[in-house]
Amino acid sequence: MPPLLKLILIRVGLGLLTLFLVSVVVFAATQALPGDTARAILGKEAADKARYEALRKQLGLDRPIHEQYIEWLGGVVTGDMGDSLVQDEPVTKLLGRRVVNTFTLVFVAAVLSVPISLLLGSLTALKRDTLFDTSITVGSLSLAALPEFVIGIALILFFATQVLKGAMPAVSRVDPGLPIYQQLKLFILPAVTLTLAVAPYILRILRASTIEVLESEYVMMARLKGLPERLVLNRHALPNALAPALQVTALNLAWLAGGVVVVEYLFAFPGIGSLLVDSVANRDMPMVQAICLIIAAVYVLANLTADILTILVSPRLRTGLR
Repeated sequence: MPPLLKLILIRVGLGLLTLFLVSVVVFAATQALPGDTARAILGKEAADKARYEALRKQLGLDRPIHEQYIEWLGGVVTGDMGDSLVQDEPVTKLLGRRVVNTFTLVFVAAVLSVPISLLLGSLTALKRDTLFDTSITVGSLSLAALPEFVIGIALILFFATQVLKGAMPAVSRVDPGLPIYQQLKLFILPAVTLTLAVAPYILRILRASTIEVLESEYVMMARLKGLPERLVLNRHALPNALAPALQVTALNLAWLAGGVVVVEYLFAFPGIGSLLVDSVANRDMPMVQAICLIIAAVYVLANLTADILTILVSPRLRTGLR
């Protein structure tokens, strides 16, 4: 079996084990939340004990926890996430457009953040200790210190309400009846907020790794052999410097899928983040469990992709697999 394929199969197996452990933790955590769905649905009518118990039995909340978990896990394996306890509709149906909205937002943020941060990270390493390097480093450090909701509020004030009034919408209420490409303007401010929140980390990691590689012996030897500086950078420096940057990029992109809760709430964006907040408030456990599993799956997939890309772009790791 080819070493790369063997590595992929091992990582896939570990990823599936991770998802199983996450499912156990998520299910146990949702069961430990105070209150329950029956009380959230009935509200003041929950004082009627007979009606309350009847609804708990109807929803299957009176059964032992391990039976509920086994039934739920079996449905997840077959693609059935169950029904929303609040809206009484299949979870997959309710998640459909929300998942598309969130992943479109994450994709736009990734398209903006990854090329910009990789370019600036490599340039600051090449122009180390110059005014350009100092300016970008201070700016990235400042952005990294700011929470995403502060960045989002600043963008709203500048582009929507105060300085450039009406240049961009202050809220991003995506219309499910219209194609996404007709509403891309609604994605701009949330995507820029996410970009400014994650790009500094990728930039700083790439800068540090590029400086380390440029000072390595094999790069110095390539220069002593008289190779052109562009060839030294493209063939020897950047491929090895990209390895740690790819890992950080994958983690940050995975964070985007799970960390959009604050940004979506700030911009009233109809994605899985805002749906997660509503589901927790309504004790809609099947919805909470499904969203948490989706976020965990994104993390596993992002890490697997980063591992494979790291091996493919790093000459030292490719040699080690032969």
